[in-house]
Amino acid sequence: MTELLEAIELETGENPTTSVIWLHGLGADGHDFEAIVPELDLPAIAIRFVFPHAPMQPVTINAGMVMRAWYDVSDAAIRREDEAGVRASQARLETLIGREKERGTSANRLVLAGFSQGGAIALHTGLRYRERLAGIMALSCYLPVAEKLAAEAHSANRDVPVFMAHGTLDPVVAIARALESREFLGREGYAMEWHGYQMPHSVCAAEIRDISTWLRRVLAPAPIPR
Repeated sequence: MTELLEAIELETGENPTTSVIWLHGLGADGHDFEAIVPELDLPAIAIRFVFPHAPMQPVTINAGMVMRAWYDVSDAAIRREDEAGVRASQARLETLIGREKERGTSANRLVLAGFSQGGAIALHTGLRYRERLAGIMALSCYLPVAEKLAAEAHSANRDVPVFMAHGTLDPVVAIARALESREFLGREGYAMEWHGYQMPHSVCAAEIRDISTWLRRVLAPAPIPR
């Protein structure tokens, strides 16, 4: 059984039945996006934000230093991802999804989100997940293991809302790689909301406002049947 990662959790109301699992980037931890919750200024609905800590492991491009990482990166020039590590993190994320479902959040009330490596894992996992999700948010990242998506994508999330955003001045994950992923997903038939911001490998105020607008839309309560 895949380990259940330790995580920071914030709940915006009692007994939440809506969840956002938000994965941090390389070398950070679950605290990295904790402070963004009040900045999102979301409506008064109960949401559980889950910010897991990635496992500690050596990272090749950082001289083998041990740090929190969702997968190893072995080539500084193209930042080639470690497929085995990506799939191990996919399994960990699916375990977190399973726990949210056990706690009362159905898949269609759950958003997978992440920044940099975390965004890559959210995108990789969400497009393959067997139940329809509320949305996928991929910040300053790209789609890993893209060449196998066509064979592995699940039909449940063929039309899932995807929010992709990237800094035009990003020196860590070049925007060209993000645009390549956007074009690839477009060719595969996925509809995405794309945003570019004049910033480095980070998050800016305009992006937070756009994330808030998107979350309000994908997490809006379903209309009551008449």
